[in-house]
Amino acid sequence: MNVLWSYFWPVFAAGLVIGAIAGSVGFRSLIIRPKDPLAGDTLSFAHNQRRRRLALIAGFATVLAAIALWHGPLGAADQYSSRVERGARQALDYYEMTKVTAQLQRQPLSRRLILKGPADDFQRSELVRVLDQLPGVSSVSWSDQRRGLPLIGESALTAIAGFLLGLMLAYLVELRRRYNAQWKW
Repeated sequence: MNVLWSYFWPVFAAGLVIGAIAGSVGFRSLIIRPKDPLAGDTLSFAHNQRRRRLALIAGFATVLAAIALWHGPLGAADQYSSRVERGARQALDYYEMTKVTAQLQRQPLSRRLILKGPADDFQRSELVRVLDQLPGVSSVSWSDQRRGLPLIGESALTAIAGFLLGLMLAYLVELRRRYNAQWKW
């Protein structure tokens, strides 16, 4: 299985599920009628807006918490980095470059592979080309310059995309429910 698939798919799925739940709670409040017969439409509308906003904000905060848990305490980032670095070490051993080391950029962790060790110009260019083809590596270089999006940022974007898709699905389900509610057989 691809390293990126095993890291990003659970984050996307969590965002999708959380977005669908938050959307179903938030969009269901679009048509809730107030219990108080003396309450006017403005109170009802304000109450529904506040409930929808609270549901969506709580869902978004839950997505961010899920990203942080997945990346850190659940160990997905460590597992990802060990798989990529093991694949890089196997490739370097295959090409008999035992004095060259490959490590993902740290602080913050990103998908950029940093090479260190003795090599001539031809070996440097070919190792960059070969190791750039490893699954889960965005770029390879011999210098330790800071650039690129951190891995937790990429997972946040993936989870937010899943959250938005979940919201859209919940909205479509609510539209379908409202459309079917008009028919009184």
